[in-house]
Amino acid sequence: MRRLLLLSLLSACALPGADTGPSRPHIVVILADDLGQGDLGCYNAESKIPTPHMDRVAREGTRFTDAHSPSAVCTPTRYGLLTGRYAWRTRLKSGVLNGRSRALIEEGRPTIASVLGERGYESHVVGKWHLGLGDEQPTDYAKPLKPGPLEVGFDHAFLFPASLDMEPYVYVVDHHVVSEPTDDIPGSKHRRQNGGGFWRKGKASPGWDMHAVLPKLAEEACARITAHAEGGTDDSLFLYLPLTAPHTPWLPNKEWEGKTAISHYGDFVAEVDGVVGQVMAALEAGGMAEDTLLVVTSDNGSHWPVSDIKKWEHDANNGLRGQKADIHEGGHRVPFLARWPGRVPSGEETDELICLTDLYATFAAITGEVPEAGGEDSFDLSNHLRGERAPEPIRDQIVHHSVRGFFAIRQGPWKLIMKRGSGGFTGPASVEPKEGEPTGQLYHLERDPAETTNVWAEHPEVVAHLEALLNAQRERGRSAPTR
Repeated sequence: MRRLLLLSLLSACALPGADTGPSRPHIVVILADDLGQGDLGCYNAESKIPTPHMDRVAREGTRFTDAHSPSAVCTPTRYGLLTGRYAWRTRLKSGVLNGRSRALIEEGRPTIASVLGERGYESHVVGKWHLGLGDEQPTDYAKPLKPGPLEVGFDHAFLFPASLDMEPYVYVVDHHVVSEPTDDIPGSKHRRQNGGGFWRKGKASPGWDMHAVLPKLAEEACARITAHAEGGTDDSLFLYLPLTAPHTPWLPNKEWEGKTAISHYGDFVAEVDGVVGQVMAALEAGGMAEDTLLVVTSDNGSHWPVSDIKKWEHDANNGLRGQKADIHEGGHRVPFLARWPGRVPSGEETDELICLTDLYATFAAITGEVPEAGGEDSFDLSNHLRGERAPEPIRDQIVHHSVRGFFAIRQGPWKLIMKRGSGGFTGPASVEPKEGEPTGQLYHLERDPAETTNVWAEHPEVVAHLEALLNAQRERGRSAPTR
């Protein structure tokens, strides 16, 4: 099931010439937090949120409609993106880490940052880490925070440790907090319609300001782009920018308040789009934009239940069933935009099946060879990004995972979910089947993209095949081809 729709047939730059050799573009990955496909105008013409900068990335690059996060929640997606390996292969079998968890990425495991570092890249991470810090549980923020990003290949780091609703509320530079968390702040109630949202009580640096976090991350990211442009170095830049938004608490700054008709959530998404615009402006001002592979995506679907779809008449997950945390498509099908002038075709849409784990092998292939070690669940998309159309799909299957540890597997149009229920936040998370009822769920996504009709009972041969395939992927230790 593959089609490639050319949206700008008359554009002379829409189809770049074939170029399969290694190169060293600057690489910038902007990972939004809980951003749904339907929030973006380029995915959803009925979106009530203005997203001009992300729409521009789509217009000047390629938009993927069947892109997936490796998990329906934060931590495991971040692990998968950086390592090219599903996080359920680690000690984390469900849920997420908190702000005082020890480091999840194993010592010596290759990452995008370590691979690119070996090829002369200067690597920065700015934003929400959520992969644990240090080797103690709980993390002692009075000590050097090792291992952390620098131990997995980054040269520099400016972090918020976890989600913005998790304490401690501090900034971390490389191995140390900027200011120790000595103040106590109370938790909030879930005040969704009058701002605020949810955060937990706990420790914070003196004078901590929730509203300031997203602007601070944008400022740091742009400063690092500018410094790199002005530094006169021959090294290429890798910037990983995992944002804290639009995850709760929904706290748009004053200049963004009232930008949309759907309250603070919509305003916060609009502010995220503004950050994308700031990054693009910094790249252009530094003369780097034309030689930068820019990826804009999200760590999972939006935290936007059916009640909010009805209330605001805005479908953040673009008609998909479920939301963040769920095993259904709304939990893990995400926006994915790629722009690289002269290389990535402009104005195109593709339904190629991809996963964020694929960035590991893709970036490695663009800049050299894909290492034999690491990237166990990473498929190389580099030729596809260059506009080459392979006769067969790049990956013919993908494993999905929910916050409660539910597994699903997708192959072609078929999606098998091994249990009943959402595995996450919507409806009953788990359902015990009655005698004679299906024990799991099977959907044909080509005919039923909203997963409305469970056809498990009608296709026992498909169930058996996909169950065997899932078991093999879990037991084998890798799903990508051996290199």
